[in-house]
Amino acid sequence: MARRRTLRPEEEELWHAVTRTATAMHPGKVKTHNPRPLDLPAAPEPKAIAPAPAFNRFRIGEKVRHAPVHDILPPLRDQLAAAPLRMDAKNFARMARGKLAPEARIDLHGMTLAEAHPELVGFILNAHAAGLRLVLVITGKGKQRPDHGPIPQRMGILRHQVPQWLHLPPLGPCVLQVAEAHLKHGGGGAYYVYLRRGR
Repeated sequence: MARRRTLRPEEEELWHAVTRTATAMHPGKVKTHNPRPLDLPAAPEPKAIAPAPAFNRFRIGEKVRHAPVHDILPPLRDQLAAAPLRMDAKNFARMARGKLAPEARIDLHGMTLAEAHPELVGFILNAHAAGLRLVLVITGKGKQRPDHGPIPQRMGILRHQVPQWLHLPPLGPCVLQVAEAHLKHGGGGAYYVYLRRGR
């Protein structure tokens, strides 16, 4: 593509003399090589942008104000507490206080996801078929592992996976409520699973 050069003063004068005598074929579509003719006023200066407000100065002895940490996924306890109550409120309160004794329990401690999933499915389906209402699923709290990646890893993979499995088929239709166990039944490392009545 050829480079455009600027017009010399005598060429520019000649160009303006020609454009004054010519009539445009399409007046709305006129384009000139010079976007601002010499006889028009210059464009107004852009307004100055106000400077960003300065940071507050830190004074000795003042506490550091940290920005809130945004956690995309709320803790399991909050997720389970936010779930709608599907069982009798009185029984739920007794269960949460550890007053209801689980009728059966399964311990998934030390299992991998591949080992734990079929064990959990078999246990819940058998308990439901036997007419049990409250069972205990022990997952453990998990071990703290070094976190080398950019995405934070949550501690206790089984602890986080089991509530999801309990809401998905084939277990979802059998499960009425999932809640974190009372301390005497394992606390944060175990779940109460309240089953629906068998049909």
